[in-house]
Amino acid sequence: MKRDQIQMRDPFIHVQDGRYYLYGTTDPNCWTGPFIGFDAYVSDDLIDFEGPFPIFRPEPGFWGEKNFWAPEMHVIDGQYYLFASFKNDRACRATVILRAPGPLGPFAPFGASRITPEEWECLDGTYYSAPDGRHWMVFCHEWVQIGDGAMCAVPLKADLSGPDGPVETLFTASEAPWTAQTTHRTSNKTGYVTDGPSMINPGNGQLWMLWSSHTPTGYGIGLSISPTGNIRGPWVHQKEPVFARDGGHGMVFQKPDGTLWLTIHTPNQTPNERPIFLPLCKTADGLKVMP
Repeated sequence: MKRDQIQMRDPFIHVQDGRYYLYGTTDPNCWTGPFIGFDAYVSDDLIDFEGPFPIFRPEPGFWGEKNFWAPEMHVIDGQYYLFASFKNDRACRATVILRAPGPLGPFAPFGASRITPEEWECLDGTYYSAPDGRHWMVFCHEWVQIGDGAMCAVPLKADLSGPDGPVETLFTASEAPWTAQTTHRTSNKTGYVTDGPSMINPGNGQLWMLWSSHTPTGYGIGLSISPTGNIRGPWVHQKEPVFARDGGHGMVFQKPDGTLWLTIHTPNQTPNERPIFLPLCKTADGLKVMP
C-alpha cells in the first residue's frame, strides 16, 4: 500500500531495526462505528507499506466498546506497550495501557482497567520517562467536560500496571496564544481543545511537548517548553503553531540517518484523513517544518 491509501488519524511512528512501524486510529469511522480495533503498517521507506496487521481486537468483556482512538506503541524496559483510549456509553473515556510480546501484537489489557481518573473524560495518553527513571503518562482532560481542555500527567507504577500517585494539571489550552475556541460536532458546546500530547527530549536540559488544538485557521499543532526540564513546568508556549493547515495529532521521530520528522494526519475530516511525514529542523525557539 502507498501512504495515501491508508486512512488513519493520530499517526505514530516507531523505528526498529531500520523499519518504520506506523500506528494510529484505523476504524473507518472512529466516531460512529463500526468499532473494530487497531491495525498497524510496516515500511522500509515511508512510501510503500505492508499491512494492515491487526494488533488489537477487544476480547469479550473488555469495557471499551467504542471510539478506539490514538494508539501509541512504546518499548519500555524491553517490553512492548500500547497506550490507547476507549469509551462506552456508561463510562467516561479513558486511556488504557495494553501489552504485547512484539511491535505487531497482539496487544491485550493488563493491570488497571484504566489509567485516567474514573470520573474524568480523558484521552490521548502518551509515555514520558523522567531523568530520575520514573514513568509518567501525559494525557488530556477533555474540553467537552471542562470547557478549557487541560494537559495533565500521572506517575505510573514501575511495571506500568497502574497509576502511582495523584494526577497533576500542567496547563490548559487557552494559555497557549495560538489556540482558538471550537464548537463540538454534536453538542454545539464551545471551548478550547487539548489533544494528542507527545513528549520530546531536545538534549539541552529542557522538556518539549507537541500537542494539538484548534487555531484561528483550523486544526493545528503547537509546541510548549518546560525550560527546567521538569514535567511540572512551568510550561512556556510558543506564540505560533508549528503546523496550522488542517492537520494535527502529531509526534516527532528520527530516521536512521539522524534527521527529524513530524507525522500528523491531514485533513481533519473523516474519511479523508491520511498520515503525512514532514521534515523538521530545530530552531532557537523550538521546531520548524521545513519547506
